[in-house]
Amino acid sequence: MAFDYKPRPARGGPMSRIARFIGKAIIWFLLISIGMTVIYKFVPPPVTLTMLLDSEGFTKDWTPLSRIDRNMVVAVIAAEDGKFCSHDGFDREAIEKAMERNADGGRLRGGSTISQQTAKNVFLWQGTGWTRYLRKGLETWFTLLIETVWDKRRIMEVYLNVAETGIGTYGVEAGAQRYYKKSAARLSAVEAARIAAALPSPKRRGVTNAKGYTRRYGNTIAARIRVVKRDGLDSCVYE
Repeated sequence: MAFDYKPRPARGGPMSRIARFIGKAIIWFLLISIGMTVIYKFVPPPVTLTMLLDSEGFTKDWTPLSRIDRNMVVAVIAAEDGKFCSHDGFDREAIEKAMERNADGGRLRGGSTISQQTAKNVFLWQGTGWTRYLRKGLETWFTLLIETVWDKRRIMEVYLNVAETGIGTYGVEAGAQRYYKKSAARLSAVEAARIAAALPSPKRRGVTNAKGYTRRYGNTIAARIRVVKRDGLDSCVYE
């Protein structure tokens, strides 16, 4: 019996193969990013890319939010994100103002919330250059994820444990030990405010014996702490 064999034609050309590769990559990215977000809802992130790339090395000490003084939570809300409990991860008013400042030709500045900073610190990288545009897109995705999967208390807990608080120092517990030789559970309002004042530029701003702008900004944050407590702007963390 004779059989005729004809080879099957290749499935599509180069563009089809590229499209399939991109489609698979997107699916894997979605699965991995969602999976990591679910895991980190319950498990502390073991290390971040920022820590690994820090030329000074890193010191960290994961501490549950129950062992971090409320002054520290209130201080970062006062300094970084007064609408933390009311927004969905994005402060649109702050973003619009940042875009206006940038359009005027001033120094590039953002309007990042604590949720956005947490997403960046945990899942992404720091720095400027063209890669920041890619990072911003990914940051939006991860911010949506953590706002959906985590609650506000968990976002705050992770933020306070991964934020850079000094040269090679990550998390407020490591910062409190470095600057004040005490646990983050015993920080005063002024001490918490000084740490919060250094967060935007922790490698350049001194916490102890702070001078100039950092000292003035720390004093401003300490004054705002009373407003945050009075108006219950930290209620989503402690409800």
